[in-house]
Amino acid sequence: MGSKVALMRFTGKDDLSIDHTLEMIGGINDLNTTKRPVTIKVGVFTTKRAHHSSVDVVRAIINVFDKAPEFLLAESDNYQGTGSERLQVWKELFADNVIPFNLSEDTETRQFQIGGENLQLSHILFKPNVFVSTHVLRTFDRGSILKNLFGLVPDRKKSRFHKKLPAVLADLYEAIGGIDLAVMDGTNLWHAWTGPTTRMNIILAGRDAIAVETVGATLAGLNPEKMPVIQEFAKRGLGETKMENIEVLGVDFDELRKECETAIKACKKAKKAQGAQT
Repeated sequence: MGSKVALMRFTGKDDLSIDHTLEMIGGINDLNTTKRPVTIKVGVFTTKRAHHSSVDVVRAIINVFDKAPEFLLAESDNYQGTGSERLQVWKELFADNVIPFNLSEDTETRQFQIGGENLQLSHILFKPNVFVSTHVLRTFDRGSILKNLFGLVPDRKKSRFHKKLPAVLADLYEAIGGIDLAVMDGTNLWHAWTGPTTRMNIILAGRDAIAVETVGATLAGLNPEKMPVIQEFAKRGLGETKMENIEVLGVDFDELRKECETAIKACKKAKKAQGAQT
């Protein structure tokens, strides 16, 4: 097996700890040091929907890095508002060492060619900072953990990159030196991103973000081999994209996949019935 992805269940915020989950994949001792600040790239398109990692999941990420000197919760501006405004979702976590950081306002940047353009990327995205990507479990064929990288583009007019999204995301991944830890929030299974949700109370975590994306997509009823984003990363050899090469630990994967499949079918049936009534 080339990559490990850990699955865990939780019942509520009181037992939401990812310590054991990370132990299953070999731990994070190399990441959790007094010399490495942690940048947590949260994904929040709009505050009008809770389509982002919960406060409890982000808190669990912070707690597991008990040696880190500083945490930077990162987001950029978009046409829904500034990154600073949208980061208020996690304001109860803000502290002297947990700081909201608007990537669009950083003046200390490095230039990279992303999607054929020269973009200035914030200095907090690079080593020695640990880079964590966290987003939600969803039936969205553009992805979750990897799609979250789109928020590294500092300006509001990101839509110009939509037609070449897979290449842009892979360019961003390579520019920052990869994702050190991926944590997928499966508190809910999101049916697409505008649709309803099904409560699942699971977490997926791994050091290979592409493998985490692949496992999450499979649980969400998607076929990773038909997802352009995942296949672009596969083409560049950036991570494991074949389920048979990924060691899934913790919760029984087949059982969980059946639960997700049942939830997806129920959602489709409900939407069909609703459409018949209108």
